Amino acid sequence: MTHWTQFETEAPDLAKAVIARFEAHKHHVLATVRKDGSPRVSGTEVEFYEGTLLLGSMVAARKVLDLRRDPRFALHSNPGHHTMEGGDAKISGRADEIVGERKQQIVDHYPDEIGEADVFELSVDEVVLTTVDGEHLYVDLWKPGRGVTRFTK
Repeated sequence: MTHWTQFETEAPDLAKAVIARFEAHKHHVLATVRKDGSPRVSGTEVEFYEGTLLLGSMVAARKVLDLRRDPRFALHSNPGHHTMEGGDAKISGRADEIVGERKQQIVDHYPDEIGEADVFELSVDEVVLTTVDGEHLYVDLWKPGRGVTRFTK
C-alpha cells in the first residue's frame, strides 16, 4: 500500500497541483469494479487529512460494497466548467476501509461531513495530471519509486 505521503515526498510539485485540482471542486468521479467485473462510476467527495487521501460514503452504498469486495478504484477530479485550467487529475489505487478508533478520530474532525459514513483511505498506485499550455498537451505520470515521467503531445 502506497500512502499519499510517499507521493508527496517523491513528487511534491505534482502532489500540490493534484491537491489543488481536488480542492477546486467538491464533487468528483469514482470508478469501482462491480461484482460481475464491469465498471461502476459514482459521484464522490474526497478529503486530504493528516497525510492521507480519504473517501467517505453513505453507509453500504454500492461503491462501498464494490470497494469491500474489490478495493481497486480510479478517481477523476472535476475538471471545472469548460476549462482545463490547473489540469485534469486522475488517481488509481486501492481503498482500505478505516474502522474503530481511527475512524472515530476522522468523524470527530469532520462531524458535519462524515457522521455515520463508511470511510476509506485511498492508497496510490498511479497519479496522472494532464495540462494544456498553448499548443501542447502535457501528461505527468507518477508511480511509486519511479518518479515523474512527462509525456508531451
